[in-house]
Amino acid sequence: MRDEILSYREMCDREGMQTLQRGMNYRLLSGYSVVLMSRRQNAPYRDRVLPDGETIEYEGHDISRTRAGPDPKSVDQPRMLPSGKPTQNGLFADSVDLFRRGECEPEYVRVYEKVFEGVWSDKGLFELADYRTQSDGRRIVFRFHLKAADKETPGAEPLATLAHRRLIPADVKKEVWVRDKGKCQLCGATDNLHFDHDIPFSKGGSSITAENVRILCARHNIQKSDKIE
Repeated sequence: MRDEILSYREMCDREGMQTLQRGMNYRLLSGYSVVLMSRRQNAPYRDRVLPDGETIEYEGHDISRTRAGPDPKSVDQPRMLPSGKPTQNGLFADSVDLFRRGECEPEYVRVYEKVFEGVWSDKGLFELADYRTQSDGRRIVFRFHLKAADKETPGAEPLATLAHRRLIPADVKKEVWVRDKGKCQLCGATDNLHFDHDIPFSKGGSSITAENVRILCARHNIQKSDKIE
């Protein structure tokens, strides 16, 4: 389910990793890719949700910072390492190129968004649909487009009943987390939590204000489904 609330440790355990330090992770143990995103004010990259509410534009990553090297923000984002091997940018771009040529299905990517320090939101499974390179005014950067998938795991059958919901903005999640004190608003549970639309987007509810978003535990979120209470 989208918008499940996880600790950093829970996120790593879910992906079978001791740590997740890179923002871009092509083909982890799970057989799909993972990206970590942030739309916080001090975020190092410019990630955003496009106006359709279902597509994430994810910025590629910079060269590593070294003591003697240049400022990573002054250098074009690399597709290749000095060794000739692809960077994470290159691996993701290569996957899109193969998909464009009809040689493979789109790469599946699970997206986690940082809400607070140590608090993350599992935004669900996305398809790596496209990318481009462009100038940000200083250097060339990658922009990857991730489109919400109609399934919960790769290889699963499409969910005909899956109601695509607009992605809840990060500032709304922060406001709701503080207002709801990090607990289910129906039973007070503090684990297995999700951000939930009170009135579902499929029935006209909004994602852009905290008034229509609340925290529910998994049990109450599943019981509610997309019904208006």
